Amino acid sequence: MPRKKETLTLSVPPGTKEKLEAIAERLNLRWGKSPSPSKLVTVIAQGQISVGKSRPLNGEQVEALRQSIKVLVDTGFIEEARSVIALLLEQGDLEAPLRQALLQQFNQSTPAWREQLDHYIAQKQPFRVAYRNSQGERLELNARYAEVQFQEKRFYLQIWCDETADIEADIPDLPELWHNRCLRIDRIQSLEPIAGEWRGELDSIKVYLQFKGWLANAYEPKPGDIDNQVIGDVRQIVRRVANPFWLIREVSRYWEDCEIIAPDALRDRFRQKLETLCNVYGMEIRKGAGK
Repeated sequence: MPRKKETLTLSVPPGTKEKLEAIAERLNLRWGKSPSPSKLVTVIAQGQISVGKSRPLNGEQVEALRQSIKVLVDTGFIEEARSVIALLLEQGDLEAPLRQALLQQFNQSTPAWREQLDHYIAQKQPFRVAYRNSQGERLELNARYAEVQFQEKRFYLQIWCDETADIEADIPDLPELWHNRCLRIDRIQSLEPIAGEWRGELDSIKVYLQFKGWLANAYEPKPGDIDNQVIGDVRQIVRRVANPFWLIREVSRYWEDCEIIAPDALRDRFRQKLETLCNVYGMEIRKGAGK
């Protein structure tokens, strides 16, 4: 027996009926082949859809979602990242450049190499990586060990590779680390397998650090720490370091409360950066100070 229906007569301003039909069309609410305002009113009353524009995301929410997109992409959750991008595009009050960048990222297909990377690492398969660095230069590197590491705000691919020429020029005094490279995952262009042996780990050096003042008690152990002891009011740390760039950035945050004790090559490298900074700000450097 047909279900009895109630009749509701609406008086609306001119043009409103067409707008209701357009909404019903967008939501695929039809009577036969035509969009149905009656069905639209029914699903609203039943709570199946909400009406009104949602409050746009605030700046903090937009930034939090942008950071989550980076993490999802770097760790291989591409479709989940696309879902977050779609949410930002729909709910975020975005400036035109950011909206355009997100649209471009949303429309990009999943890079084939992303799943390959996890597979190569799991299978201990050496591979060649095509990479575009921060200066726009294309590099091709033969990776014989790789691991994904989190540094500061995102994930990076750390590799041991055959090619060393430009690294030798950058850190000539640290030959132990010439084979190590740190790559931003989103700048990888492609991967392909190569022949050869898979190494067991990255190269590293032992670095001796002293944390003083408030840091002696506040210090939290970091990956790579192999010794941690307090002597008097100083905490002494021995750490295996594969990339001096990240260590120098860490030490720079703590100013005089953290000191690189050894090796001399790394200590001198940090001193040179301090001297350069002093020159930038027109500060006179007293020679002979320090170790």
